[in-house]
Amino acid sequence: MTEIPAGAPCWIDLMTSDPAKAKEFYTALFGWTYEVGDEEKYGGYTTAFKDGKSVAGLMQSDQDDAGYPDMWSTYLRVDDIEATVAAATEAGGVTYMPPMDVPDQGKMAMLGDPAGASVGLWEFGGHTGFQAHAVSGAANWHELWTRNYQDALKFYQDVFGWKTSVMSDTPEFRYSTLGEGRDAVAGIMDATNDLPERAPSNWQVYFQVDDADAAVATALSLGATVVQPAQDTPFGRLAGLTDPTGAMFKIMQPPAR
Repeated sequence: MTEIPAGAPCWIDLMTSDPAKAKEFYTALFGWTYEVGDEEKYGGYTTAFKDGKSVAGLMQSDQDDAGYPDMWSTYLRVDDIEATVAAATEAGGVTYMPPMDVPDQGKMAMLGDPAGASVGLWEFGGHTGFQAHAVSGAANWHELWTRNYQDALKFYQDVFGWKTSVMSDTPEFRYSTLGEGRDAVAGIMDATNDLPERAPSNWQVYFQVDDADAAVATALSLGATVVQPAQDTPFGRLAGLTDPTGAMFKIMQPPAR
C-alpha cells in the first residue's frame, strides 16, 4: 500500500466471542494466517495476514461485553488523537473509549458519531495500518450506513477533514465518498430506509474476493449466514454475510476490467 492519509480508513478489527472459531473461518474463507500478540502487553490481540502482509486484527470480547454483538470495526488515521477526540466532542460525537497508548504501536480511541455509529481512531506509531488492501483476501472498501446523512457528512468533514464527493443525491439514493472516482477510499450512505428497524447506524467492511458466488458457498459451508444475496452492481458483485458468531461483513468481486 501507499501511505494512508490522515482521515482515511487505516485498519479494521474484529471483536469476537470465539477467536478460535473466527480464525478457522477467516482462514478457510480468505487464506489468512495469524500472529498472536503478547498477552501481558497486548491482551492477546491477534494480527491477521494475507500472503505475509497485515490486513486485520482479532480480539476476544470481554466478559463484561456480554450482550454486545460480535462486530467488525473500522479505524480512521489521525495525526493527533487527543485533538481529534476533542473536535469530535465539539461536533456532537461521544467517546466510547478515550485515547490510550498501545505500547510501541500507537494510540487508539473509539467514538460514536452523531448518528450513533462507532468508529475507531488510530494515531500511528510502530503500527502504520494495512500492509495490504484492495487485494483478494483483504478489505477493499469501508462504508458508513447512517440514519442521519447530512449530520454524518458534516461530522466527518469537520472532525477528520474529509473532502467528500457526491455520487448521488436523490430521495432513493444519497451517497458521498471520501475522495473521488478511483481515488475514493470510503463512502457514506443514507441508509434510513435500508437498515432494519432496530439496527443502529454502523460502519461496514467489504472484503475483496475473486469469485463472490464461490466465496458465499464456502462461507455457508463454514457456518456463515447470508443477509444479502450476491448481486451485480456497477462496482462489482456484492454479498452480505455474518460469520459463525454473528459478525456482519460484506464481500466484493471487482468488475472485470
